[in-house]
Amino acid sequence: MLAVVQEKDGGRLIEALSGAQYQATMLASTGGFLREGNSTVMIGVQDGQVNEVLSIVGEVCRRREQLVSPMPPVVEPVDSYVTYPVKVEVGGAIVFVLPVDRMEKI
Repeated sequence: MLAVVQEKDGGRLIEALSGAQYQATMLASTGGFLREGNSTVMIGVQDGQVNEVLSIVGEVCRRREQLVSPMPPVVEPVDSYVTYPVKVEVGGAIVFVLPVDRMEKI
């Protein structure tokens, strides 16, 4: 499984997964929309464990609102640019469940 989560949630997710006896590896990544830090968490599980891991991810990685300052436009005139912070929904997770032909711990 690959879970892309907000950077703030990455460490807490690793702790929760470890507490439930799942091994996971966290990689730093960057989101495209807000250009903020994300964490991509790789979790190797059996088919029967997928729902439990999804439940853990859902408990830890909640959606929340955050004020962000929009990036200035590159092609639009500056006079139409909104300069005040806007409220956006952040957090949550995007989870990919992928089949793996082979995994080995060396």
